[in-house]
Amino acid sequence: MSRFICYRTVRKCSVNSFSSYTNLAAMSTQTSKVPLDYNRFLNDVSIRRKPSKIREITALFASAPSGTVFFAGGFPNPETFPFAETKFTLKDGTTFTLTGKALEAALQYQPTPGYPAMRKQLFEIMKKTHNPPNWDNYDIIVTSGSQDGLSKAFEMSLEEGEPVIVQDPIYTGALGILKPLNPQFICIPEDENGMQPDKLRKALEACFKGKSVNDRKGVPKVMYINPTGGNPTGTVLLLERKKEIYQLACKYNLLILEDDPYYHLHFLDENPQSFLSMDTEGRVLRFDSYSKILSSGLRMGFVSGPKPLVKRIELHMQVASLHASSLSQVIISNLLELWKTDKFEEHVKSVQKYYKSKRDMMIRAAEKHLTGLAEWTVPKAGMFLWIKVNGIKDVNEMVTVRAVKRNVLIVPGHVFMADASKPCQYVRLSYSMPTEEEINRGMENFAQLIKEELSLQK
Repeated sequence: MSRFICYRTVRKCSVNSFSSYTNLAAMSTQTSKVPLDYNRFLNDVSIRRKPSKIREITALFASAPSGTVFFAGGFPNPETFPFAETKFTLKDGTTFTLTGKALEAALQYQPTPGYPAMRKQLFEIMKKTHNPPNWDNYDIIVTSGSQDGLSKAFEMSLEEGEPVIVQDPIYTGALGILKPLNPQFICIPEDENGMQPDKLRKALEACFKGKSVNDRKGVPKVMYINPTGGNPTGTVLLLERKKEIYQLACKYNLLILEDDPYYHLHFLDENPQSFLSMDTEGRVLRFDSYSKILSSGLRMGFVSGPKPLVKRIELHMQVASLHASSLSQVIISNLLELWKTDKFEEHVKSVQKYYKSKRDMMIRAAEKHLTGLAEWTVPKAGMFLWIKVNGIKDVNEMVTVRAVKRNVLIVPGHVFMADASKPCQYVRLSYSMPTEEEINRGMENFAQLIKEELSLQK
């Protein structure tokens, strides 16, 4: 059964470069007080994984010179595929067509790390967006959405029953991965500015009392953070807090899993600075997604991080999905090539503007219908409004049973808690899909539901 440690009530780390390594056991920062041994962040199953020779040869073939004879893999011959071409028309009228070699690539096996042209574009985008230290020592692997990469990272890192540091509340998709492992959840609360570093410090001091930061068993190794548009709260972690949290990760030798699918859906004047951008020691795995800005159905995400850890994720993918969808990668690669950097950034800003207007609709409706009945903080990013219902100790039955009868579907806050058995006053409402009229009608129905629930308690 999962255990829960929730904290409700520094010494600065050294910051040094990390070098390229080929031997996992020999990896460490050269002058850091806490040497990095990447084996610490891997479970025994992951350490035992070996590369697939066929997958490795497939990767070689992708960059082989023209004329190379490929006897190695069981690739279906494209001449047997029934598709001749596919054409895409954008909303501005621009078109591009996949045919010939481009279409063959879209319909054929690709190297596990991803379609080479796509990965090259992602390297350029990440370099421009985050400018990580020692970028030459990082790698990128394309995944079937960021959730796929996150699942592989937990799968390679945690043993059953181990402690793991999470923000409270936590993204329900992360809980879905973690709970079958029966972990010891070390829950660090958020406020309107994200995870609270002082609570993290107290938790780490307690966890490591009398223990070594280099231990592989019995102490936290992994910290999960959703810093931009935290799901469900919509918070954006302050830069000063990120710096303090990163220092604590260095001091206690932690791996940071930076899950940031809402990075491009913030409502700030400037892009947030990522953990990846300050990762001088090589202890951040970052998870990005294009689901929110291009298409969720294309299932295109990617993981960025130190080469040895990304390589481990690759080994897990080699025996699972083999690689993310070739078609999705080629479509997005052609789109990025067509748009170039300026058009891509223009599209991102238009998406941000759209969701900011949707958020504002939701806030106006909440102020109109829920004032006095509930409390909330205006989201700084993402698609959700996190609401505390006043006067009702536990909203679960109200939301899951009676709300449906009032034609409004709401997610109870329980599903975002590591311990879902405890009473919870919170609900999550999404403003991404409803129209303004639907938002107002839904809020009115929700307000009436709360009033009825309060009357039942009298």
